[in-house]
Amino acid sequence: MWGRCGEPTPVPIQNTRERQTYYGALDLYQRDLVLRPYSRGHGESTVSFIRELQARYPEKKLLLLWDGARHHTGRAVRRYLEEVNQGLDEKDWKVTCWLFAPHAPEQNPVEDVWLRGKNYLRKHFHQNTTFQQVKKSFDQFLKGQTFDFNKINWYLEIP
Repeated sequence: MWGRCGEPTPVPIQNTRERQTYYGALDLYQRDLVLRPYSRGHGESTVSFIRELQARYPEKKLLLLWDGARHHTGRAVRRYLEEVNQGLDEKDWKVTCWLFAPHAPEQNPVEDVWLRGKNYLRKHFHQNTTFQQVKKSFDQFLKGQTFDFNKINWYLEIP
């Protein structure tokens, strides 16, 4: 673009930042993924995801192994866990959350899931020309997978 020397030339830029946050949980026994998109990661989304997991596994006690992200440990989540586990001994809690060590993604099998999905997108980048297509491709690829990472076996011994 050419402009007058010494004068700023305004350049109209429309930069709408599109983003997607995913919550994912691996059923370590069935080796499948529960994947849900949310507009952003925050306490309300986290509680919504926990509720969805409870609805999916209504007769099961849930053990969630998470990183220390603020939306996994914040006030909304703590309140919900207190509410859902109220009056129960710890061994009988309906939902228990344990945190991985800080800054240790290598402990988290879901990180391997995200990596598999991202590698798929990298290999098929030419098929996805819009952000909507990227999201759809990522979602469809991961939903069709059975995950059998060695790392999963680390956690099957938890009583």
